[in-house]
Amino acid sequence: MSLTAPQPSFLATRRGKLTLAFLCGVAFLDFVDASIVNVALPSIRHSLHFSVQSLQWVLSGYLLTYGGFMLLGGRAADLIGRRLMLVIGTSVFAISSLFAGLAGTEGVLIGARLTQGVGAAMMMPAALSILTTSFATGADRPQALAAWGATGGIASALGVFLGGVLSGGPGWRWVFFVNLPVCALDLFAAFRLIPGDRRSLHSPNFDVLGAILATSGVLLLIYTLVKAPQVGWGNARTIGGLAGTTVLLAGFAINERRHPDPLFPFSILRINGLAAADITQVVAVAGSYSMFFFVTLYMQNVLGFSRLQAGAAYVPTAFGVAVAAGICSRLLPRTGTRPLIVVGALIDAAGIYWLSRIPVHGSYLHDLLPGLVIMSLGFGAVFVAVTTAAQAGVPPDKAGLAAGLINASTWIGAALGLAIFSAIATSHTNNLLADNQPISHALVGGFSRALLACALFLIAAALIALRATNTRGEPVAGVAPEAVAVPEGV
Repeated sequence: MSLTAPQPSFLATRRGKLTLAFLCGVAFLDFVDASIVNVALPSIRHSLHFSVQSLQWVLSGYLLTYGGFMLLGGRAADLIGRRLMLVIGTSVFAISSLFAGLAGTEGVLIGARLTQGVGAAMMMPAALSILTTSFATGADRPQALAAWGATGGIASALGVFLGGVLSGGPGWRWVFFVNLPVCALDLFAAFRLIPGDRRSLHSPNFDVLGAILATSGVLLLIYTLVKAPQVGWGNARTIGGLAGTTVLLAGFAINERRHPDPLFPFSILRINGLAAADITQVVAVAGSYSMFFFVTLYMQNVLGFSRLQAGAAYVPTAFGVAVAAGICSRLLPRTGTRPLIVVGALIDAAGIYWLSRIPVHGSYLHDLLPGLVIMSLGFGAVFVAVTTAAQAGVPPDKAGLAAGLINASTWIGAALGLAIFSAIATSHTNNLLADNQPISHALVGGFSRALLACALFLIAAALIALRATNTRGEPVAGVAPEAVAVPEGV
């Protein structure tokens, strides 16, 4: 009788640890750039003489192209090679960061941020798909995905702090210049640690129309959501944008069903738990990401925090996310993803509910810190468990597509949340001002109402997760992890 020997743990090797650290570094860079610019905006506006209307695109431009090109970036990683897409994306990200740091006009800076988003959309799904195909045995995958999830949560929390330190120290341009040495290190590590791919996109059946329809549809959706709070949800521009999105995505679905080699094989949605995980991510991120926005406004506009103080206020949340991720990595093989998502979302909701009770004359220790710590524990659990659920059972040839889906869900959720909750906050604040309430009371009233809605979204995410398939992050049965070549000297 012959017994199949268990496959050795890649994570137990020195190379495996270096590979995981490198991939998490890529994730940190992409996630942190979504928030690091926030507290630098006043300095950028003063230096480059931005109009109020244009200033938002320093933030929204990155979000727009990052989310819009994510699906295409993920599928391209499957088709032309993950390392190649990672290297191209990192190079684009580095060059655009240099142009952003050197920008002398608002047009150059906004263009650089849009290009940064494209680079990030190439890097992120390639890195996540490399992780899921490299760490696919035993306890490797839960531990690797827990590290990835912790990195995303920590980067989201620390981005504001790092932005305050850099913009308040060497200046706002270093918010972008700091990316350059990190990108250089990433490019070196990519060639030393990640094996090359031998795939080709040069196929007469490549789905060009599908790529155009999908990217255009998601770009238009995110753009419409970003602009909706300004122009109004009932405005013809918003309605037209949503209608156009529907037409483009419907055309995309029709094209995919007819194309012999579709960009988005709908069969991937039949993988247990994948669709539910992506929907849960949209709803959960909508509530959690928006919380950072409103709490930051409360600290700066009501409590009078400086940029550095507001950034430092989030440092405890980074530790909370790390603790939650460590606990989840141990619990996942025993409980599966569903209990962790449900419990994590409810804990996240409890923390945000605490924050929704902020008073006009509040304090950080009493009114903010407890809620932020509670929220961070739930946020970390949700991030790790949802990412694991969205990658479980995905065959290697579709790992990039699955990675693109979960990351696109993240940024669509962020755009959706900011659009909805900003409208709620603005409407309630304006009503209170119309009733002759002091401006500080009106602002806090609007922030509180929006944060309460954020908490309700997290409860909704928990309810959606109840319908999800419970998985322990297993790879496809019978599929071995991709071979990892070891260069000499490593």
